[in-house]
Amino acid sequence: VQLVESGGGSVQAGGSLKLVCQASGLRYVDFCMGWFRRAPGKEREGVAVIDTDGETRYVDSVTGRFTISRDNVGNSVYLQMNNVKPEDTAMYFCAADPRWWQLKANRYHVWGQGTQVTVS
Repeated sequence: VQLVESGGGSVQAGGSLKLVCQASGLRYVDFCMGWFRRAPGKEREGVAVIDTDGETRYVDSVTGRFTISRDNVGNSVYLQMNNVKPEDTAMYFCAADPRWWQLKANRYHVWGQGTQVTVS
């Protein structure tokens, strides 16, 4: 099982980024997917998650700015980040689990290596 994130980078405040997570080695349609982040000196937090039916949850700080979506044909999950802020600077991780743990990061069993997002 492998999750590979891409799309991170440096962006100015108010700009946009789209993160992509490509999954392989699992029956993707049976897995809930999520994006999580860890900022320097902070705990890992759930950012956005999507279940197998497309139901989503967002942390309050990104609601209205970020959108999670999934492609069950391409085995991918996306995080569209709009109007980014300096406090969005973090390493962003993709995670997967068969159960709907919503934003509870410590419940997810499959993790990618992360992609860095820096907002200045």
